[in-house]
Amino acid sequence: MATTVIDVTEADFVGAVLDESRRRPVVVDFWAAWCGPCKVLGPTLERLATEADGSWLLAKVDVDQNQRLAQQYGVQGIPTVVAFRGGQVVNRFTGALPEPQVRSFVGSVVPTELDMTAAAAELALDNGEVDDAERGFRSVLSEDPAHETAGIGLAGILLDRDDATGALEVLARLPRSQDVRRMEAAARLWAGTNDVAALAEAAESGSDADRIAYAKALSVQGDPAEAMRLLVEIVGARGEPAEEARTSLLDLFEILGNDHPLVSEYRRKLASALF
Repeated sequence: MATTVIDVTEADFVGAVLDESRRRPVVVDFWAAWCGPCKVLGPTLERLATEADGSWLLAKVDVDQNQRLAQQYGVQGIPTVVAFRGGQVVNRFTGALPEPQVRSFVGSVVPTELDMTAAAAELALDNGEVDDAERGFRSVLSEDPAHETAGIGLAGILLDRDDATGALEVLARLPRSQDVRRMEAAARLWAGTNDVAALAEAAESGSDADRIAYAKALSVQGDPAEAMRLLVEIVGARGEPAEEARTSLLDLFEILGNDHPLVSEYRRKLASALF
């Protein structure tokens, strides 16, 4: 039977909490013996951990004995409860919440059966078992079309098959997270870019539509600088394809992220081309 509740100190925190959270969620209760609300919340957390039968671990940290840990995790009032998954903080709250809210909190960090199926599919994909991964992702999405992990995983498989339309249909059902937006941007750029050599040859004719297609191909094939140069040039020409060039450039910004130096450079160049 898996352990459900442990006391943790600074000395064993890495192994008992961070490492363990890569195997199952760990909920850390920062408490103190003199704290009245802690005496209310603590038994609730312990009871829920026991009910869960080891599917998650409750780790109790006495803040008086482990002040540096409390400072490290921004504990400014107690009780403070911090949840870890994969070695990272994923959720937290402060105060003695009512039991229904505590149950909801725990439910937000403990993976569901669908989460576990999606995680197994991700592992299969990492191992090159694409068919098994696709079956797993589709199985999850058949029950929850908005499951982000499964949706992004399936969209990636579809993009590898040059099925950008199918990938966009899957992504359209997902929450608008940053990862989803980036995958959608990639799918829009991906469409019709499988024959780069032919697109490069067509772009030499000077047609803006052909040059946009070539720029999209360059972005997918890993030459974003040249792709951005072409797209900004087309925007600056202010012809009919300028709007498509602008939106393609924005998709490329989305993929690379605001911190990328090319994005900062070409946002300025795009603004100059527009105004």
